[in-house]
Amino acid sequence: MSEFEQLSNNLQRNRVTRRQVLWLFGAGAVSALSGCATSPVGGGSILVGMSEDEERNVDRRVAPQQFSQDLGAVQDEALNRYVSGVGERLDATVHRTQMPYSYRVLNANYVNAYTFPGGAMGVTRGILVDLDNEAELAALLGHELGHVNARHAAQRQGQAMVAQVAVAGASIIASSSEWGGLVALGSQLGASALLSSYSRDNEREADALGQEYMVRAGYPATGMIGLHQLLVDQQKESPGLLQTMFSTHPMSGERRDTARQLAETKYAVSKGRDSGRERFMDNTASLRRIKPTVVACQRGDTAMAGKQFGKAEEQYQTALRQTPRDYAANVLMAQCLQAQDKGAQALGYAEAAKRIYPQEPQAHKLAGVLSLGQRDPAAAFRDLDQYDRMLPGDAGITFLKGVSLEGLGKRQEAAQHYASFLRRNNQGNAAQYAQSRLQSWGYLR
Repeated sequence: MSEFEQLSNNLQRNRVTRRQVLWLFGAGAVSALSGCATSPVGGGSILVGMSEDEERNVDRRVAPQQFSQDLGAVQDEALNRYVSGVGERLDATVHRTQMPYSYRVLNANYVNAYTFPGGAMGVTRGILVDLDNEAELAALLGHELGHVNARHAAQRQGQAMVAQVAVAGASIIASSSEWGGLVALGSQLGASALLSSYSRDNEREADALGQEYMVRAGYPATGMIGLHQLLVDQQKESPGLLQTMFSTHPMSGERRDTARQLAETKYAVSKGRDSGRERFMDNTASLRRIKPTVVACQRGDTAMAGKQFGKAEEQYQTALRQTPRDYAANVLMAQCLQAQDKGAQALGYAEAAKRIYPQEPQAHKLAGVLSLGQRDPAAAFRDLDQYDRMLPGDAGITFLKGVSLEGLGKRQEAAQHYASFLRRNNQGNAAQYAQSRLQSWGYLR
Protein backbone atom coordinates (compact mmCIF):
# COMPACT_ATOMS: atom_id res chain seq x y z
CA MET A 1 0.00 0.00 0.00
CA SER A 2 1.36 3.41 -0.97
CA GLU A 3 1.96 6.28 1.46
CA PHE A 4 -1.04 8.09 -0.05
CA GLU A 5 -3.32 5.07 0.35
CA GLN A 6 -2.27 4.54 3.97
CA LEU A 7 -2.78 8.23 4.69
CA SER A 8 -6.20 8.20 3.04
CA ASN A 9 -7.31 5.19 5.07
CA ASN A 10 -6.08 6.71 8.31
CA LEU A 11 -7.74 10.03 7.53
CA GLN A 12 -11.06 8.31 7.05
CA ARG A 13 -10.66 6.61 10.44
CA ASN A 14 -9.17 9.74 12.06
CA ARG A 15 -6.03 7.78 12.92
CA VAL A 16 -3.12 9.74 11.51
CA THR A 17 0.30 8.84 12.79
CA ARG A 18 2.95 11.38 13.77
CA ARG A 19 5.19 9.95 11.05
CA GLN A 20 2.47 10.66 8.46
CA VAL A 21 2.04 14.19 9.80
CA LEU A 22 5.74 14.85 9.49
CA TRP A 23 5.82 13.28 6.01
CA LEU A 24 2.86 15.32 4.82
CA PHE A 25 4.28 18.61 5.99
CA GLY A 26 7.80 17.77 4.90
CA ALA A 27 9.15 17.29 1.43
CA GLY A 28 6.26 15.01 0.56
CA ALA A 29 3.74 17.81 1.02
CA VAL A 30 5.33 19.94 -1.63
CA SER A 31 5.07 17.18 -4.17
CA ALA A 32 1.66 15.92 -3.10
CA LEU A 33 -0.23 19.14 -2.56
CA SER A 34 1.31 21.49 -5.06
CA GLY A 35 3.70 19.79 -7.46
CA CYS A 36 6.75 20.70 -9.44
CA ALA A 37 6.69 21.54 -13.12
CA THR A 38 9.11 22.68 -15.74
CA SER A 39 8.88 26.37 -16.54
CA PRO A 40 7.63 26.85 -20.12
CA VAL A 41 9.74 30.00 -20.26
CA GLY A 42 13.06 29.29 -18.55
CA GLY A 43 13.03 25.52 -18.50
CA GLY A 44 13.83 25.32 -14.78
CA SER A 45 11.75 23.70 -12.06
CA ILE A 46 8.85 25.75 -10.66
CA LEU A 47 6.41 25.02 -7.85
CA VAL A 48 2.81 25.12 -9.05
CA GLY A 49 -0.57 24.61 -7.41
CA MET A 50 -2.59 23.57 -10.44
CA SER A 51 -2.15 21.52 -13.57
CA GLU A 52 -2.61 22.91 -17.05
CA ASP A 53 -6.07 21.32 -17.22
CA GLU A 54 -6.92 23.01 -13.92
CA GLU A 55 -5.76 26.35 -15.31
CA ARG A 56 -8.24 25.91 -18.14
CA ASN A 57 -10.96 24.88 -15.70
CA VAL A 58 -10.40 28.01 -13.61
CA ASP A 59 -11.04 30.07 -16.70
CA ARG A 60 -14.25 28.22 -17.46
CA ARG A 61 -15.53 28.52 -13.87
CA VAL A 62 -14.39 31.96 -12.82
CA ALA A 63 -13.76 34.11 -15.88
CA PRO A 64 -17.42 34.52 -16.99
CA GLN A 65 -18.40 35.80 -13.53
CA GLN A 66 -15.56 38.29 -13.41
CA PHE A 67 -16.17 39.53 -16.93
CA SER A 68 -19.82 40.07 -16.02
CA GLN A 69 -18.79 41.93 -12.86
CA ASP A 70 -16.97 44.23 -15.26
CA LEU A 71 -20.28 44.62 -17.16
CA GLY A 72 -19.47 42.22 -19.95
CA ALA A 73 -17.84 42.66 -23.32
CA VAL A 74 -18.69 45.87 -25.19
CA GLN A 75 -21.45 45.45 -27.74
CA ASP A 76 -19.20 46.65 -30.55
CA GLU A 77 -18.40 43.34 -32.26
CA ALA A 78 -15.97 44.97 -34.69
CA LEU A 79 -13.93 46.39 -31.80
CA ASN A 80 -13.80 43.00 -30.08
CA ARG A 81 -12.72 41.35 -33.34
CA TYR A 82 -9.97 43.92 -33.78
CA VAL A 83 -8.53 43.41 -30.28
CA SER A 84 -8.83 39.64 -30.69
CA GLY A 85 -6.96 39.92 -34.00
CA VAL A 86 -4.05 41.69 -32.31
CA GLY A 87 -4.07 39.03 -29.60
CA GLU A 88 -4.06 36.23 -32.16
CA ARG A 89 -1.09 37.82 -33.90
CA LEU A 90 0.77 37.54 -30.57
CA ASP A 91 -0.47 34.02 -29.82
CA ALA A 92 1.81 32.51 -32.44
CA THR A 93 4.88 33.95 -30.71
CA VAL A 94 4.37 32.72 -27.14
CA HIS A 95 5.86 29.75 -25.29
CA ARG A 96 2.52 28.02 -24.59
CA THR A 97 0.80 28.08 -27.95
CA GLN A 98 -1.52 25.27 -26.85
CA MET A 99 -3.51 27.43 -24.42
CA PRO A 100 -7.03 28.60 -25.42
CA TYR A 101 -6.35 32.34 -25.50
CA SER A 102 -9.33 34.66 -25.87
CA TYR A 103 -9.74 38.43 -25.79
CA ARG A 104 -12.58 40.88 -25.16
CA VAL A 105 -13.03 44.59 -24.44
CA LEU A 106 -14.98 45.06 -21.22
CA ASN A 107 -17.44 47.82 -20.32
CA ALA A 108 -15.55 48.61 -17.11
CA ASN A 109 -14.20 52.15 -16.89
CA TYR A 110 -11.15 51.65 -14.66
CA VAL A 111 -7.69 51.39 -16.21
CA ASN A 112 -6.67 47.75 -16.44
CA ALA A 113 -6.27 44.54 -18.36
CA TYR A 114 -6.14 41.12 -16.76
CA THR A 115 -6.04 37.46 -17.61
CA PHE A 116 -6.98 34.19 -16.00
CA PRO A 117 -4.45 31.35 -15.87
CA GLY A 118 -5.83 29.60 -18.97
CA GLY A 119 -5.58 32.70 -21.15
CA ALA A 120 -9.08 34.25 -20.96
CA MET A 121 -8.26 37.96 -21.11
CA GLY A 122 -10.19 41.18 -20.59
CA VAL A 123 -9.19 44.74 -21.53
CA THR A 124 -11.24 47.53 -19.98
CA ARG A 125 -12.53 50.31 -22.16
CA GLY A 126 -11.02 52.62 -19.53
CA ILE A 127 -7.48 51.78 -20.65
CA LEU A 128 -8.20 51.11 -24.31
CA VAL A 129 -9.58 54.60 -24.84
CA ASP A 130 -6.25 56.09 -23.70
CA LEU A 131 -3.87 53.98 -25.77
CA ASP A 132 -2.23 55.72 -28.73
CA ASN A 133 -1.43 52.95 -31.17
CA GLU A 134 -1.59 49.23 -31.89
CA ALA A 135 1.93 48.64 -30.59
CA GLU A 136 0.83 49.85 -27.15
CA LEU A 137 -2.15 47.52 -27.33
CA ALA A 138 0.19 44.67 -28.29
CA ALA A 139 2.38 45.56 -25.29
CA LEU A 140 -0.66 45.44 -23.00
CA LEU A 141 -1.84 42.07 -24.32
CA GLY A 142 1.73 40.79 -24.43
CA HIS A 143 2.20 41.62 -20.75
CA GLU A 144 -0.86 39.56 -19.84
CA LEU A 145 0.31 36.74 -22.10
CA GLY A 146 3.56 36.88 -20.15
CA HIS A 147 1.69 36.05 -16.93
CA VAL A 148 -0.02 33.08 -18.58
CA ASN A 149 3.13 31.74 -20.18
CA ALA A 150 5.24 32.05 -17.03
CA ARG A 151 2.37 30.34 -15.15
CA HIS A 152 2.37 33.04 -12.49
CA ALA A 153 -1.13 32.21 -11.22
CA ALA A 154 -0.22 28.54 -10.86
CA GLN A 155 2.95 29.50 -9.00
CA ARG A 156 1.04 31.81 -6.64
CA GLN A 157 -1.37 29.00 -5.93
CA GLY A 158 1.49 26.62 -5.20
CA GLN A 159 3.10 29.14 -2.84
CA ALA A 160 -0.22 29.73 -1.08
CA MET A 161 -0.74 26.00 -0.64
CA VAL A 162 2.68 25.44 0.85
CA ALA A 163 2.23 28.42 3.19
CA GLN A 164 -1.14 27.19 4.38
CA VAL A 165 0.11 23.65 4.77
CA ALA A 166 3.01 24.90 6.86
CA VAL A 167 0.67 26.85 9.14
CA ALA A 168 -1.75 23.97 9.37
CA GLY A 169 1.13 21.58 10.01
CA ALA A 170 2.29 23.49 13.05
CA SER A 171 -1.14 23.27 14.65
CA ILE A 172 -1.68 19.67 13.60
CA ILE A 173 1.57 18.55 15.13
CA ALA A 174 0.55 20.32 18.32
CA SER A 175 -2.92 18.77 18.25
CA SER A 176 -3.98 15.83 16.09
CA SER A 177 -7.61 16.99 16.35
CA GLU A 178 -6.95 19.64 13.72
CA TRP A 179 -7.24 17.36 10.71
CA GLY A 180 -10.58 18.88 9.83
CA GLY A 181 -8.74 22.04 8.87
CA LEU A 182 -6.66 20.11 6.39
CA VAL A 183 -9.71 18.57 4.79
CA ALA A 184 -11.12 22.05 4.22
CA LEU A 185 -7.85 23.33 2.86
CA GLY A 186 -8.65 22.63 -0.75
CA SER A 187 -11.72 24.83 -0.79
CA GLN A 188 -9.84 27.77 0.71
CA LEU A 189 -6.93 28.01 -1.66
CA GLY A 190 -8.25 28.89 -5.07
CA ALA A 191 -9.73 32.35 -4.72
CA SER A 192 -7.11 33.77 -2.39
CA ALA A 193 -4.23 32.61 -4.54
CA LEU A 194 -5.87 33.51 -7.82
CA LEU A 195 -6.92 37.01 -6.81
CA SER A 196 -3.80 37.98 -4.92
CA SER A 197 -1.53 40.54 -6.50
CA TYR A 198 1.39 39.58 -8.64
CA SER A 199 4.80 40.24 -7.18
CA ARG A 200 7.10 42.87 -8.60
CA ASP A 201 9.28 40.13 -10.02
CA ASN A 202 6.20 38.62 -11.71
CA GLU A 203 5.39 41.99 -13.24
CA ARG A 204 8.95 42.45 -14.45
CA GLU A 205 8.95 39.00 -16.03
CA ALA A 206 5.58 39.62 -17.69
CA ASP A 207 6.91 42.89 -19.11
CA ALA A 208 10.01 41.17 -20.47
CA LEU A 209 8.00 38.38 -22.05
CA GLY A 210 5.40 40.79 -23.40
CA GLN A 211 8.05 42.91 -25.06
CA GLU A 212 9.66 39.79 -26.53
CA TYR A 213 6.33 38.56 -27.89
CA MET A 214 5.38 41.88 -29.47
CA VAL A 215 8.75 42.17 -31.20
CA ARG A 216 8.45 38.60 -32.48
CA ALA A 217 5.02 39.54 -33.83
CA GLY A 218 6.47 42.42 -35.82
CA TYR A 219 5.76 45.38 -33.55
CA PRO A 220 8.29 47.99 -32.43
CA ALA A 221 9.56 47.44 -28.89
CA THR A 222 8.77 51.10 -28.16
CA GLY A 223 5.11 50.11 -27.68
CA MET A 224 6.00 48.89 -24.17
CA ILE A 225 7.58 52.27 -23.41
CA GLY A 226 4.41 54.06 -24.49
CA LEU A 227 2.24 51.77 -22.36
CA HIS A 228 4.26 52.42 -19.22
CA GLN A 229 4.43 56.15 -19.89
CA LEU A 230 0.62 56.11 -19.97
CA LEU A 231 0.59 54.35 -16.60
CA VAL A 232 3.11 56.82 -15.15
CA ASP A 233 0.85 59.67 -16.26
CA GLN A 234 -2.22 57.93 -14.82
CA GLN A 235 -0.50 57.43 -11.48
CA LYS A 236 0.10 61.16 -11.29
CA GLU A 237 -3.25 62.37 -12.61
CA SER A 238 -5.83 59.76 -11.57
CA PRO A 239 -4.29 57.08 -9.31
CA GLY A 240 -7.72 55.85 -8.22
CA LEU A 241 -8.43 54.56 -11.73
CA LEU A 242 -5.49 52.16 -11.78
CA GLN A 243 -6.39 48.63 -10.80
CA THR A 244 -4.88 45.21 -10.20
CA MET A 245 -1.73 44.87 -12.32
CA PHE A 246 -0.80 48.52 -11.81
CA SER A 247 -2.22 49.85 -8.57
CA THR A 248 -0.29 47.72 -6.09
CA HIS A 249 3.03 48.19 -7.80
CA PRO A 250 3.78 51.89 -8.31
CA MET A 251 6.86 51.06 -10.32
CA SER A 252 5.85 52.02 -13.86
CA GLY A 253 8.68 54.53 -14.04
CA GLU A 254 11.20 51.75 -13.44
CA ARG A 255 9.37 49.44 -15.86
CA ARG A 256 9.25 52.19 -18.52
CA ASP A 257 13.01 52.74 -18.20
CA THR A 258 13.68 49.01 -18.46
CA ALA A 259 11.51 48.80 -21.57
CA ARG A 260 13.40 51.73 -23.09
CA GLN A 261 16.77 50.10 -22.39
CA LEU A 262 15.65 46.85 -24.02
CA ALA A 263 14.21 48.73 -27.01
CA GLU A 264 17.56 50.47 -27.55
CA THR A 265 19.69 47.33 -27.13
CA LYS A 266 18.20 43.86 -27.37
CA TYR A 267 15.32 44.94 -29.62
CA ALA A 268 17.06 47.70 -31.58
CA VAL A 269 16.24 45.79 -34.76
CA SER A 270 12.57 46.72 -34.24
CA LYS A 271 13.30 50.45 -34.38
CA GLY A 272 11.38 52.15 -37.15
CA ARG A 273 8.66 49.51 -37.42
CA ASP A 274 5.12 50.74 -37.96
CA SER A 275 3.35 51.28 -34.62
CA GLY A 276 -0.02 50.78 -36.30
CA ARG A 277 -1.37 54.11 -35.10
CA GLU A 278 -3.64 54.77 -38.07
CA ARG A 279 -5.00 51.22 -37.96
CA PHE A 280 -5.60 51.53 -34.21
CA MET A 281 -7.37 54.86 -34.56
CA ASP A 282 -9.63 53.53 -37.30
CA ASN A 283 -10.62 50.45 -35.33
CA THR A 284 -11.18 52.22 -32.02
CA ALA A 285 -12.99 55.25 -33.44
CA SER A 286 -16.37 54.14 -32.07
CA LEU A 287 -14.96 53.88 -28.55
CA ARG A 288 -13.02 57.12 -28.72
CA ARG A 289 -16.20 58.94 -29.78
CA ILE A 290 -17.70 58.18 -26.38
CA LYS A 291 -14.55 58.98 -24.39
CA PRO A 292 -16.36 61.85 -22.57
CA THR A 293 -18.90 59.25 -21.40
CA VAL A 294 -16.13 56.95 -20.19
CA VAL A 295 -14.41 59.82 -18.37
CA ALA A 296 -17.67 60.86 -16.67
CA CYS A 297 -18.23 57.24 -15.57
CA GLN A 298 -14.67 57.12 -14.23
CA ARG A 299 -15.34 60.23 -12.15
CA GLY A 300 -18.60 58.71 -10.95
CA ASP A 301 -16.82 55.49 -9.97
CA THR A 302 -14.24 57.49 -8.00
CA ALA A 303 -17.01 59.36 -6.19
CA MET A 304 -18.84 56.08 -5.46
CA ALA A 305 -15.68 54.62 -3.94
CA GLY A 306 -15.58 57.62 -1.61
CA LYS A 307 -19.31 57.26 -0.80
CA GLN A 308 -19.96 60.66 -2.40
CA PHE A 309 -23.20 59.44 -3.89
CA GLY A 310 -24.59 62.82 -4.89
CA LYS A 311 -21.44 63.67 -6.82
CA ALA A 312 -21.42 60.22 -8.41
CA GLU A 313 -25.04 60.64 -9.52
CA GLU A 314 -24.15 63.93 -11.21
CA GLN A 315 -21.30 62.29 -13.13
CA TYR A 316 -23.41 59.33 -14.26
CA GLN A 317 -26.11 61.75 -15.33
CA THR A 318 -23.53 63.58 -17.40
CA ALA A 319 -22.50 60.29 -19.00
CA LEU A 320 -26.11 59.44 -19.83
CA ARG A 321 -26.81 62.84 -21.36
CA GLN A 322 -23.86 62.21 -23.68
CA THR A 323 -24.68 58.55 -24.44
CA PRO A 324 -28.19 57.62 -23.24
CA ARG A 325 -27.90 54.01 -24.40
CA ASP A 326 -24.58 53.29 -22.72
CA TYR A 327 -25.11 50.03 -20.86
CA ALA A 328 -22.42 50.67 -18.25
CA ALA A 329 -23.68 54.17 -17.41
CA ASN A 330 -27.25 52.87 -16.90
CA VAL A 331 -26.10 50.05 -14.60
CA LEU A 332 -23.82 52.37 -12.64
CA MET A 333 -26.58 54.95 -12.24
CA ALA A 334 -28.90 52.22 -10.96
CA GLN A 335 -26.29 51.12 -8.42
CA CYS A 336 -25.71 54.72 -7.34
CA LEU A 337 -29.42 55.34 -6.79
CA GLN A 338 -29.74 52.03 -4.98
CA ALA A 339 -27.01 53.16 -2.57
CA GLN A 340 -29.15 56.24 -1.85
CA ASP A 341 -32.29 54.18 -1.17
CA LYS A 342 -33.90 55.46 -4.36
CA GLY A 343 -35.12 52.02 -5.34
CA ALA A 344 -37.90 52.98 -7.75
CA GLN A 345 -35.63 55.30 -9.73
CA ALA A 346 -32.83 52.77 -9.69
CA LEU A 347 -35.12 50.08 -11.08
CA GLY A 348 -35.92 52.28 -14.07
CA TYR A 349 -32.24 52.46 -15.03
CA ALA A 350 -31.76 48.73 -14.46
CA GLU A 351 -34.69 48.01 -16.77
CA ALA A 352 -33.22 50.35 -19.37
CA ALA A 353 -29.89 48.49 -19.12
CA LYS A 354 -31.70 45.18 -19.68
CA ARG A 355 -33.26 46.52 -22.88
CA ILE A 356 -29.94 47.90 -24.12
CA TYR A 357 -27.94 44.71 -23.51
CA PRO A 358 -30.23 41.76 -22.71
CA GLN A 359 -27.41 39.21 -23.10
CA GLU A 360 -25.40 40.65 -20.19
CA PRO A 361 -26.42 39.25 -16.75
CA GLN A 362 -25.63 42.09 -14.32
CA ALA A 363 -28.65 44.24 -15.20
CA HIS A 364 -30.94 41.25 -14.61
CA LYS A 365 -29.39 40.62 -11.20
CA LEU A 366 -29.67 44.27 -10.23
CA ALA A 367 -33.27 44.51 -11.44
CA GLY A 368 -34.15 41.38 -9.45
CA VAL A 369 -32.71 42.75 -6.23
CA LEU A 370 -34.40 46.11 -6.76
CA SER A 371 -37.74 44.45 -7.51
CA LEU A 372 -37.54 42.63 -4.19
CA GLY A 373 -37.07 46.01 -2.53
CA GLN A 374 -40.16 47.24 -4.37
CA ARG A 375 -42.12 44.23 -3.06
CA ASP A 376 -42.59 42.69 -6.47
CA PRO A 377 -41.46 39.10 -5.92
CA ALA A 378 -42.77 37.89 -9.29
CA ALA A 379 -40.62 40.36 -11.24
CA ALA A 380 -37.72 39.68 -8.87
CA PHE A 381 -37.88 35.94 -9.48
CA ARG A 382 -38.02 36.37 -13.26
CA ASP A 383 -34.88 38.49 -13.33
CA LEU A 384 -32.98 36.46 -10.76
CA ASP A 385 -33.85 33.24 -12.56
CA GLN A 386 -32.68 34.76 -15.84
CA TYR A 387 -29.39 35.72 -14.22
CA ASP A 388 -29.08 32.20 -12.81
CA ARG A 389 -29.57 30.73 -16.28
CA MET A 390 -26.90 33.01 -17.72
CA LEU A 391 -24.38 32.59 -14.89
CA PRO A 392 -25.28 29.54 -12.81
CA GLY A 393 -23.65 28.72 -9.51
CA ASP A 394 -24.12 31.91 -7.47
CA ALA A 395 -25.29 30.81 -4.01
CA GLY A 396 -26.55 34.32 -3.20
CA ILE A 397 -28.89 34.21 -6.18
CA THR A 398 -30.24 30.86 -4.97
CA PHE A 399 -31.07 32.50 -1.63
CA LEU A 400 -32.74 35.52 -3.24
CA LYS A 401 -34.80 33.26 -5.50
CA GLY A 402 -35.93 31.53 -2.32
CA VAL A 403 -36.97 34.90 -0.85
CA SER A 404 -38.88 35.70 -4.05
CA LEU A 405 -40.67 32.34 -4.00
CA GLU A 406 -41.56 32.84 -0.33
CA GLY A 407 -43.03 36.22 -1.27
CA LEU A 408 -45.13 34.47 -3.91
CA GLY A 409 -46.43 32.03 -1.31
CA LYS A 410 -44.59 29.07 -2.85
CA ARG A 411 -43.28 27.67 0.42
CA GLN A 412 -42.11 24.28 -0.82
CA GLU A 413 -40.09 25.74 -3.70
CA ALA A 414 -38.70 28.42 -1.39
CA ALA A 415 -37.64 25.72 1.07
CA GLN A 416 -35.81 23.85 -1.68
CA HIS A 417 -33.86 26.98 -2.56
CA TYR A 418 -33.05 27.74 1.07
CA ALA A 419 -31.83 24.17 1.59
CA SER A 420 -29.71 24.38 -1.56
CA PHE A 421 -28.23 27.65 -0.35
CA LEU A 422 -27.40 26.20 3.08
CA ARG A 423 -25.57 23.28 1.50
CA ARG A 424 -23.16 25.81 0.01
CA ASN A 425 -23.16 28.49 2.69
CA ASN A 426 -24.13 27.99 6.33
CA GLN A 427 -22.82 31.22 7.82
CA GLY A 428 -24.00 34.82 7.86
CA ASN A 429 -27.37 36.57 8.04
CA ALA A 430 -28.77 34.92 4.92
CA ALA A 431 -27.91 31.46 6.26
CA GLN A 432 -29.51 32.29 9.59
CA TYR A 433 -32.65 33.47 7.85
CA ALA A 434 -32.82 30.41 5.59
CA GLN A 435 -32.33 28.08 8.54
CA SER A 436 -34.99 29.85 10.61
CA ARG A 437 -37.53 29.57 7.79
CA LEU A 438 -36.83 25.87 7.29
CA GLN A 439 -37.18 25.30 11.01
CA SER A 440 -40.42 27.25 11.29
CA TRP A 441 -41.86 25.33 8.33
CA GLY A 442 -40.92 21.99 9.84
CA TYR A 443 -38.18 21.04 7.40
CA LEU A 444 -35.50 21.24 10.08
CA ARG A 445 -35.61 20.36 13.75
